[in-house]
Amino acid sequence: MRDVIVAGAGGGGPVVAKELASRGLDVLVLEAGRVYDDPENQWSRYENDCNNPADGYFRFGPSDRFEQPPWFRELPQYSYIFQLAGSGGTTQHYFGNSPRAMPGVFIDYTGPDRDAYDVAHLFPFGYRDLIPYYEWVEATLPVQTAAMGTKESVFYRGCERLGLPVNTTKDILRDSFRPQENAILQPGGTAGRTNDDSRLRFPEATGCTFCGYCFQGCFEPRQAPRNLKAKRQTDNSYLPMMLTADLWAPSGRRATLVADAFVTKVLTERRGGSTVARGLRWRDTQTGTEHEETASVVVLAGGCTENPRLWLNSGLPNPNGWVGHGYTDHAIDWLIGSFDEYTGNSKGASSAARADFPGYGAIEQVGLPPALQALTMGLSDSGVRGAYDNGRGPVGAWDGRAGRVVGTELKDILADVDRLVNILVLTDDDVEPDNRVARSILPPDEHGPIPKVIFEHRGRSARTRRNREYLCARAAAVLRAAGARTVLRMDFPPVPLHVHSTLRMGTDPADSVLGPYAEARWVDRLFVGDNSALANSLGGPNPTLTAQAVATRTAEHIFTKYFGGAPWTSSESPVSSLDDRVTRGILDGAFG
Repeated sequence: MRDVIVAGAGGGGPVVAKELASRGLDVLVLEAGRVYDDPENQWSRYENDCNNPADGYFRFGPSDRFEQPPWFRELPQYSYIFQLAGSGGTTQHYFGNSPRAMPGVFIDYTGPDRDAYDVAHLFPFGYRDLIPYYEWVEATLPVQTAAMGTKESVFYRGCERLGLPVNTTKDILRDSFRPQENAILQPGGTAGRTNDDSRLRFPEATGCTFCGYCFQGCFEPRQAPRNLKAKRQTDNSYLPMMLTADLWAPSGRRATLVADAFVTKVLTERRGGSTVARGLRWRDTQTGTEHEETASVVVLAGGCTENPRLWLNSGLPNPNGWVGHGYTDHAIDWLIGSFDEYTGNSKGASSAARADFPGYGAIEQVGLPPALQALTMGLSDSGVRGAYDNGRGPVGAWDGRAGRVVGTELKDILADVDRLVNILVLTDDDVEPDNRVARSILPPDEHGPIPKVIFEHRGRSARTRRNREYLCARAAAVLRAAGARTVLRMDFPPVPLHVHSTLRMGTDPADSVLGPYAEARWVDRLFVGDNSALANSLGGPNPTLTAQAVATRTAEHIFTKYFGGAPWTSSESPVSSLDDRVTRGILDGAFG
């Protein structure tokens, strides 16, 4: 019997596992995908090789990507879910952006704009309560001010010309712009100073080498130990710490990671009139054999789609009907500015500049290599720009109606991706109960009934739609002020990129699944350790840092409530994942 079992080795599971293993607990982590232990040889720079949803190495599917099909989800609307299987999970795709949530989405906020947020679905604890956990994660990853280049300077020029002030704190308190707080190591040595690949090897180069391929998972600089790779996706940060805990924590023990282990059921029993989690059942995706393991505590960290599927397939209690509901993102949109000057769009960290608008959301500059740039220009709810208007295309501060770009215009724009600046719109989205994960009536797969993701833009609240239009107008104004000769708006369809809240914590038991420490309301000893637990869309900022801070808070609560430990955030200092002892453990073969 284990102390703790964690389902999922993505953005949140390794956070919980690392913290508990470093305090001496026996932790088992189950990951449905493969372990990427040699990314320099397992990954590539080819965008289709990485991102193809059928056989890309970052698909959501089993390890053998050429012989076995991906795992299926039913999507009844025109949409696509950016999620993958494997160690590190969807943090392989993320750009390392690590802003804190807006204070207005927490229960203790009393600012004059307190009614501008989703006040019906606030976090059940205060923003000030979360700050020590933010600081803990920021020190562990670590989070630093992003390294910047030409595309960021173009974005800042537009913000300055609009009169936006610079935010010099980690807290978002007013309309402002700033460099990203980013979980990507600063370039050192030859990094960022040369294009000679032979000189971009560790230790001559350290940190971000400005390769521009953040979406493909980070293995830069070449030959660096795994925990010294530039982007702090969890398989470069928390996972190595989890697997070397006994080396750098005096009382620690190494957690165990099992790959190709698709969890199919949460095991429970009745104790004293309560339902209590007692373990997990999983299927080996390579052999088809089934296994079970018991534990004192179970943590779900499989993502916002798979967590509710597992809950429903396990027959766990759902008395208020909110399991899987509240599938919340940032109602995202995309604008592109075309410039007569070099912007360096394809170079450097993919997103290193942002502007925040409390009560509305945020916008952030994004740089992309050519294939991903083309992909963004083909996603639209508004028909074909200039050729086919389906009646939806909004008109505003951009050139003509919104819509996908095709033909000669597409060729002209893609002729030089380094003359473009992209802006991603991150809307403060209301929690919508009807956006949800349900069990599909389609035939089950080998792991049970498949999930049906019901997710629409058109049904969003009036406040969400207002926020999206406001932010698109602000993004267009920034591009115009920066000197763009053409500004295009895509009017993205539902593209769940930043997903939250399908097992949300909340202040009201009538519309939440978890209590204030992310423990299930109706199943004792069952916790959630990823974005599924978030109460709302954070006001618009990227969710990973907040999910990891909440997961750290949850791990501390597990340790104190069920294992008699003492709180640590007030009495200990966090250890950085860059610690030399972690490096030595990796070089000795603990990971990669």
